[in-house]
Amino acid sequence: MRALLVVNPAATTTSARTREVLAHALASDLKLEVAQTQYRGHARDLARQATESGQIDLVVALGGDGTVNEVVNGLLANGPDPDSHPRLAVVPGGSTNVFARALGLPNDVVEATGALLDALRDGTERTIGLGLAAGTPGTEDEGVPERWFTFCAGFGFDAGVVGRVEQQRERGKRSTHALYVRQVVRQFLGEANRRRGIITLERPGGTEGTVERDENLALAIICNTAPWSYLGNRPIYPSPDASFDAGLDLFALSKLSPPAVTRYVTQLLASTPERGPRGKHALSLHDLTNFTLHSQVPLPFQMDGDHLGLRTSVTFTGVRRALRVIV
Repeated sequence: MRALLVVNPAATTTSARTREVLAHALASDLKLEVAQTQYRGHARDLARQATESGQIDLVVALGGDGTVNEVVNGLLANGPDPDSHPRLAVVPGGSTNVFARALGLPNDVVEATGALLDALRDGTERTIGLGLAAGTPGTEDEGVPERWFTFCAGFGFDAGVVGRVEQQRERGKRSTHALYVRQVVRQFLGEANRRRGIITLERPGGTEGTVERDENLALAIICNTAPWSYLGNRPIYPSPDASFDAGLDLFALSKLSPPAVTRYVTQLLASTPERGPRGKHALSLHDLTNFTLHSQVPLPFQMDGDHLGLRTSVTFTGVRRALRVIV
């Protein structure tokens, strides 16, 4: 099998020696090319070139969720075609590795490499659904290019936290769970729309041609799988029913007052695959194919833990059977 290994040399949990050993192990079973990323977006460019060449059967992403997201967007640059596009494999090298863990892969890079080699020898794979986000026609964001995400997107509060974490990392801070917790607190203290949200959700109604609206939402989290993230080794489930085999799930809150936040954070920390947060300020929707989020003012937006700036409107599509993955 002809394969391209896309390596992020800045991956949080791997050393140069570890990456060299992993590449050697993969080369024992694959006709392997290795490429290291050199700039933001390089993994996307490498995966796109591999897809368009028609010469590569498999692209392996060695890095964190950001690297995986770029590779996926390169593989699907011209749209999903799981029957002809290269398959994807992941070796987790980031701090959280939500996508890899959601696929059932070990969080240790060496163990994950062994699991990948076993899967290749056994010929096991699955075709998964993905999320697609784009600028909304008729709005000031309509020209924003569409982009795929593998496990989550966020509009508002959680995206603001991601942006703060990225700023700290650019200043040389390590990506740790303590860093995320500190930025959550700072984002909350600086949140201007805690008591009355400014996000409106629009989705198709039960009757053809009608639209249902949920207004005054303070944050929105879109999940393509469960869990949404991890705090240490504890999985967090705002949308426990989210699945790679279904459309998108949405979890939103209409209030971020201190009592409400305390209640829902407690529920999130205690969430399980069977039960997520519930309450009068919470909105949970399952298996959505398409919907749009509008904001009265520009809000932070993130996908797969990558802060993408400010948006006033984003349209989401859940695309089933978009990509083949080795598992």
